[in-house]
Amino acid sequence: MASTPQHWDAAYAQGDTTRGWYQTEARASMGMLRDSGVGPGSSLIDIGGGASVLVDDLLDAGFDDITVLDHSAVGLDIARARLGERRDQVAWIVNDLLTWTPPRTFDVWHDRAVLHFLLDADEQHRYVEVLRAATHPGSIAIIGAFGPTGPEMCSGLPVQRYGVPALDALLGSNFSRITSRDDVHVKPDGSTQDYLWWAGRRTA
Repeated sequence: MASTPQHWDAAYAQGDTTRGWYQTEARASMGMLRDSGVGPGSSLIDIGGGASVLVDDLLDAGFDDITVLDHSAVGLDIARARLGERRDQVAWIVNDLLTWTPPRTFDVWHDRAVLHFLLDADEQHRYVEVLRAATHPGSIAIIGAFGPTGPEMCSGLPVQRYGVPALDALLGSNFSRITSRDDVHVKPDGSTQDYLWWAGRRTA
């Protein structure tokens, strides 16, 4: 199995609220934004946002420059339908992150659970290239990935688990870490997944 649009379209088609990633509110993401000093005047791109409720929470908090990118059109359609008329306040991009050329830069790059699906060094290097292209000096990168005690598989796909030193090494030539934290995500079935959240400010 591979992390393809077809894989994620099929996963979302089974019902977003029953899937392991589902959360009723983006608690960890919003907490990392606050801890990083990010306010509603910042532009933000949510990488691999799919049907995530982060966009709802951002709109509720007053953010007005929000972009959501995902290669699953089905996932984005779920989010748009949920938002109703508010969907027009958000820019939606259906594209593969690793082949995407950002048309602009953002103050905040947010990624919950994309990086850990990139298993080889070339993919990880390309991720950092796109991250650099989509940000500017002073931008904040917030990344949520499975931590050292997280699962080895998710949604039928293998994942790469991360500790703070590994994220520092991957991003450290471009970003200076602001904060990190461990977090436990409770899945709809009551089981848990251990996440590591990392935030850094772009220095060059």
